[in-house]
Amino acid sequence: MTGFELSLWLIPAFFAGALLYATVGHGGASAYLAIMALAGFAPAEMKPVALMLNVVVAGIGTYKYVRAGCFDARLLAWFAVFSLPMAYWGGSLSLPDAWFRPVVGVVLVFAAWRMLSPAMAVHDSQVKRAPLAGIALSGGAMGFLSGLTGVGGGIFLSPLVLLLGWASTRVTSGVAAAFILLNSIAGLAGFLGRGALPQTEALPLWALAVAAGGWLGAEIGSRRIAPVWIRKLLALVLAIAGTKLAFL
Repeated sequence: MTGFELSLWLIPAFFAGALLYATVGHGGASAYLAIMALAGFAPAEMKPVALMLNVVVAGIGTYKYVRAGCFDARLLAWFAVFSLPMAYWGGSLSLPDAWFRPVVGVVLVFAAWRMLSPAMAVHDSQVKRAPLAGIALSGGAMGFLSGLTGVGGGIFLSPLVLLLGWASTRVTSGVAAAFILLNSIAGLAGFLGRGALPQTEALPLWALAVAAGGWLGAEIGSRRIAPVWIRKLLALVLAIAGTKLAFL
């Protein structure tokens, strides 16, 4: 099987990853990284491809969640101020394989833990105003890590915001989608600042697949259908891929 033929076989997997992640306001980068890791792609290809696909899905998700009224512009704005420069910086850096694989592996295992963790439902009446210092520290850290590894940062933002009660569950999904979109663009800009994009023939087809999956997933998520069992299955895939990267 040629590399292009393998890439075509991955289209359903990318569609499924985008569909599952978009239901919770995420772009799916950790799923795309997992898929490419299991398929044996080189780290140099994985990071920019994941960021580009993230931009597509997170852009659709942002549109859907904002239209559904699941959004907090103030919270997003402050997170963006501190995260975007760090995401650009992280995207401009390149880790050697010996570091890249375990770092991404740990990120994927963390994503699996996030998917399996109990739901942290926060009602509007319980929401607390986020302190600027907390946003600055967490936003900067998440931005740097998202640019460095190729994930949009939503897998870190969602549990943090919910745990601290800074937004309701549905609003968190909307903020996460926009946060992922902005950080993915910044990380991709940082990558482009030091080199050209990888020549992956199937990339346009992958983009169409994640766009379709992202649109459907965001539609489901914005209508408040909780994909509990889907998250558990996705967690298993992420855990396997993360373990493969980090330890094998």
